[in-house]
Amino acid sequence: MSPYPFTLAQLNPDDTALMHELLTVFGEAFNEAETYGAARPGPAYMERLLGSDTFIALVARMGDEIVGGLAAYVLHKFEQERSEIYIYDLAVREAHRRQGIATALIEYLQSIAAQRGAYVVFVQADHGDTPAIELYSKLGTREDVLHFDIAVPVTTGPSSRHQ
Repeated sequence: MSPYPFTLAQLNPDDTALMHELLTVFGEAFNEAETYGAARPGPAYMERLLGSDTFIALVARMGDEIVGGLAAYVLHKFEQERSEIYIYDLAVREAHRRQGIATALIEYLQSIAAQRGAYVVFVQADHGDTPAIELYSKLGTREDVLHFDIAVPVTTGPSSRHQ
């Protein structure tokens, strides 16, 4: 029996409806409903994503309700035969925070990482996001880095310069 009042699950290609519910949770938690809801992928795309070996989606459920979840990417390295896992999004519905859900999701991801032979799980937090920083500080080692968004130019086809 689980010590938690919630259950954890990894989503698979048959779980597209649950993935859409997780997108709603992310949109609410990050106050970005438009980003997470306006142009959702179609079923075939979502099935491919959930079946990919480079994407991991985990959910925490209380009964039939998704109360939290995370989305992570597996990055296969080139310098050695190993991988690392990047937590891209992690959120818990406001009414269910401070119950160990985020920690349990990360611990579940760590077990998946170990099974897959990954050497590290990493995540970034924004300055001022104190709850996230406190959570991640409790679970890992902090590294202060700079993050840069580099715009992708709009083109009509691949550039011959990089082929």
